[in-house]
Amino acid sequence: MEYTKIILEQSEDVAVLKLNAPDVLNAMSQDMLLEMTHAVENLGDARCLMLTGEGRAFCSGANLQPDGGSAANKKAGANLETHYHPLINRLRNLDIPMVAAVNGPAAGVGMSFAIMSDLVIAAKSAYFLQAFARIGLIPDGGATYFLPRLIGIRRAIELSMLAERLTAEQALDWGLINRVVDDDQLIDEAMSLAERLAKGPKSLSIIRQAYWQSLGNGFVEQLQVEAEFQQEASFTADYKEGVAAFLEKRDAKFTGN
Repeated sequence: MEYTKIILEQSEDVAVLKLNAPDVLNAMSQDMLLEMTHAVENLGDARCLMLTGEGRAFCSGANLQPDGGSAANKKAGANLETHYHPLINRLRNLDIPMVAAVNGPAAGVGMSFAIMSDLVIAAKSAYFLQAFARIGLIPDGGATYFLPRLIGIRRAIELSMLAERLTAEQALDWGLINRVVDDDQLIDEAMSLAERLAKGPKSLSIIRQAYWQSLGNGFVEQLQVEAEFQQEASFTADYKEGVAAFLEKRDAKFTGN
């Protein structure tokens, strides 16, 4: 597939997926969704995915223009199920770590794509916005799942009903994101973290899935998940390398296997 709404590049073991519609602040169209889905399904040998936006925005939400293919129509629910949910589920089940570099506004479904990442780094000028109430819709893209679990139901409802901007600094204070950096340092800082994760063991992908499963499990169920996943991790080549490196007092050289 030839990409026109995204840019997909690979720097060593890091795949960088950049939303590429800066003239509309990277508003999400059906074409962009299809390209993102194709890209995520074809990451090759990448060991970490970094998501960011071209220009001065991360993603301003769904494209509400008549030709934007947004969810703002009479078939909004079907549009979500057909175009958005496959990509969101694919990202949820991604078998490599995911880093979001939020370089500007992250609104609506764009906010969901950011906060579902494993690590979220934002520029100081970035902000987060659940703008749905302004146009008579409800949060989507998994927002009603992520937000109460990340920041609590009170703050989640406040963000969604008042539709007010949340600054990067406040998002950090609330525990919604991991780090805030100067705008001109964002990509370097995010890439540094992505490269660090890309050099990590296979167990990073297992850790990712363990925490995802914990969101719907009780304590006893999660203990069983830990046991099963620990068994899986113990059979990896990276576990053997990690133990050998520890005993030999050297840095481990993980391969992601």
